Parts: sequence; C-alpha cells; structure tokens
Amino acid sequence: MSVKLPNEEQLADAAARLGLNLSPEDVKSYQGLMKGYVDAYNAVDLMIDPLPEVTYPRTPGKQPPVEENELNAWYVKSTVQGAPEGKLKGKTVVLKDNVMLAGVPMMNGSSTLEGYMPNVDATIVTRMLDAGATIVGKAHCECFCISCGSHTSALGPVGNPHDPTRSAGGSSSGSAALVGKGEVDMAIGGDQGGSIRMPSAFCGTVGMKPTHGLVPYTGIVPIEITIDHTGPITSSVADNALLLEVLAGSDGYDSRQIDISVSNYTEALDKPVKGMKVAILKEGFGHPQSEAASDDKVREAAKRLEALGVTVEEVSIPMHLMGPAIWTPIGLQGLTQTMMLGDGYGTSRRDLYVTSFMDFHRGWRERADELSETMKVGMVFAQFADDQYGKRFYGKASNIVKTLRAAYDAVLADYDAILMPTVPMTATPLPGKDASREEILQRGFEILDNTAPFDLTHHPALSVPCGKVNGLPVGMMLVGKMWDENTLYTLGDAFEKSGDWTSW
Repeated sequence: MSVKLPNEEQLADAAARLGLNLSPEDVKSYQGLMKGYVDAYNAVDLMIDPLPEVTYPRTPGKQPPVEENELNAWYVKSTVQGAPEGKLKGKTVVLKDNVMLAGVPMMNGSSTLEGYMPNVDATIVTRMLDAGATIVGKAHCECFCISCGSHTSALGPVGNPHDPTRSAGGSSSGSAALVGKGEVDMAIGGDQGGSIRMPSAFCGTVGMKPTHGLVPYTGIVPIEITIDHTGPITSSVADNALLLEVLAGSDGYDSRQIDISVSNYTEALDKPVKGMKVAILKEGFGHPQSEAASDDKVREAAKRLEALGVTVEEVSIPMHLMGPAIWTPIGLQGLTQTMMLGDGYGTSRRDLYVTSFMDFHRGWRERADELSETMKVGMVFAQFADDQYGKRFYGKASNIVKTLRAAYDAVLADYDAILMPTVPMTATPLPGKDASREEILQRGFEILDNTAPFDLTHHPALSVPCGKVNGLPVGMMLVGKMWDENTLYTLGDAFEKSGDWTSW
C-alpha cells in the first residue's frame, strides 16, 4: 500500500481539519518538505510485518443452516484440531467472534466487517490448540460488542437456551448460549462492561472475568485498553479453572499485561471453605430495575455458603452505585477513539497491531448507518463530548477509578470475596423487529450496574448459577482481590457442589 505525496487540495484539507490556515505558498512549501515523510512511510511498507506464525491447519468453515443453529448462536462452524495431548484434550471450544482465527471469517457482530478474514491467530487460540483443544467455530456477538443484550448482531438476535424468546445476554451472547445449550464444552467471551458475566447469568453458565491483563488480549478486537478483558465461559467451575490455567500468562505483546501473577487454578478446586469470609454488598441489591425474586435467590445462595462454614456479613460500599456513571466517559469516548476512529487499535502502545484488520475496518466510515443503534447513539454523544469538552471527562473518570478501587480493596482487606447478583434480573424478552430505538437501548444497557464497576477497577469476578426464577437462571457474582482468582474458584466450586442449582 504505497503512500503518495499529497496534492495541494489534499494538503490544504488536512491542514484545515487541524485548524491551520495555509496560504497557497504555504501549501507548496509544506508539500516540498513532506517528501522525506513519504519516503519513510514507503520504506516501512516494504518491510516484513513480523506476525506470529499460524501452525494448525484449518478451513474457512461455513455458516450453519437454520436447522443446525436453533438459537442463532453460531456465526461459523470450522474445526481446528489442536495438539494430540494436553490439558484440554477432548474439549471443544467456541470463540466469541471478536477473537481472530486465521483463515476463518470474523465480523464482530457488524455488517461493516462481514467478509474480513484474519491472518493471525489470537494468542489464546494458539494456547488452547497447544493444550489439545478442538476449536469448533465462532459464536455470534453483539455489534462491535456494544450491548448487554443479544439483539444487535447484524445477523439477528441470539436466543436464550432456556427460552429462545428471551435474551442470552451480551455481548458474548453466542458463547454463553452454546455452552448453556450443551453444544460445546467451553467458550471464550470478552468483558468490557460485564460481557462474560452477564450472558453467563442469563444462560446458566460459569463466567470468569479475570484480573485485567491476566489473559493476553492479543489478536482480539479491542474496545478500550483499560477495560478490555477476555476469559472463559463454561458449564462448570472446574472447567472454568482448567481453561483459565491454559489462557493465563504474559505473551510479550499485550501492553495490558503489567506485573501479572499466574497460578495453577485447578489446585483451588475441592478445597474446604469453612472459615472463609464473604461480604454481601448491600448496594448490589435493590436497584430500580431489580427483580425481587432474583435478588432473593442470590441471598439464598449466600445462606448456602454460610451452611458450608463461610462467614457471611453485609457491607456497604456506597460508591459502587456510581460505577456505571464512572464507566460511561471511559466506555463511550474510549471505544469511539480507539475501536472506531482509531481503526480498532488507536496509537501509543506496544501491542501487536493486526494491520489487515485495520485496513478492512476503516470501511465503516462509508457504512456507518449500518451500525447498531447502541453503537450510533454512544458514538454520537462521544463525538459531541470530544468536540465540546475534549478528553477531560475521560481523564477525570480514570482518576476516580482509583478511589473506587480503593473502596473495594478496603472491604477485601477483611473478606475473601464480595458477593452480589451478577445482574438485577433474569433474562429479558428479546426486542421485536419493530422495536423502538428506546427499547433497543434499554435492553442493551439495563443490566450492567453490578458488572461494569469491576471492568474499571480490574478485580477478578466470577459468575456462578445459583438457581432459577420462573425457569430462568439467576447468577451470583463473587469478586476477589487482584490476581486471586483461586479464592473465587474455591468458593464457586464448593457452592456448585453443594447441590443442583437447576432445582433451586
């Protein structure tokens, strides 16, 4: 992709967008001075792009027909066989469709990306294949992952495995639905506002948002570097710990990975919990949109932990209620600047930039009307905020995150985990084809109040199914100290083994 010297009109237009008023003489002068820049860009263009090697054979696969895709959870079925031996031998894994799998289509829920074929494998893909997993395809997700529901994908809504007329949660909708339905053993989800834990709560699966940076995000479409997380969705706590054990660790690319601490997570299983202390967060319950029966089910789950010998006490962290507000400038302006205007990556960090994705993704500018309503409304406000106020609210919110983190850490200094509902309600009805923009956005963002704060503060958080209300799963969330996923797995495993949640 060779770079050409800008003509006078192009140069004057670029200057005007920067607020510069150049005379015709200035333009000619600038043009002459830029030849060295053009030569440098073209020198870079001729160099080899050192991308990781793709080692496991695969085929592009295919979109399954409707009769093989009851919940519309699959985007592509494609089998990639991993190593003959390893921790994940015999396990099938589906990828959220923001995870790059070389030679297999990826659209990240958006028609503007349909037709893109990655040329690299995400780090976690290679790790799972090296561990013997069989990757069986890609699962639908929300349009650019900006929705907590399962209704904004360009190829239609994803149904809940417990009631196909209801939401599977999002944005990792297809991942949780396929695990919940029993079509795959394991799935990869992504979590910037709760998108591993929210669909897990709706679909009755186990979802872990690890500590920020524990699992490399390399080869996964970013939203915003400070809140990007990826992690496992499984049907059991044991499988979740096993998958995280394979995924975790530095890869030498991801700048999110700072002073990470890795453990053998399966060693946390089958451990006694007597004497452990769990804090029930008062502000995690009773939100305006909360369902009383769902809240009650989580309180009953806390009593089950108490019956196992866990000390359970209520605590108050008033600032928890401000988490969604703090998230908003970071989420909106961060995603607009990085994922959209920044061609998926932005600048100023030492990551692996997948330039084939950046080139393809730029095309959204000519097709912006095709984006979901959840994307468009958020982007327009972010652009307005940027035009009127610059980045000050993003910066101030980032500063306030430190205070929020300290509030949780103060409680975690005395307790092993904090407990609350993952989401305030059971799976909601899917919006109809003629749903208003207001309903689409309501269903898109009404369930993240308890999950989003921990994307900001980076604490690990585990959602475990803890019962049903009217046949729909309820999720209990356990939040732990930084890098202490083990404690959450110990508690979650003991709780899971205390009875059959589907009958509670």
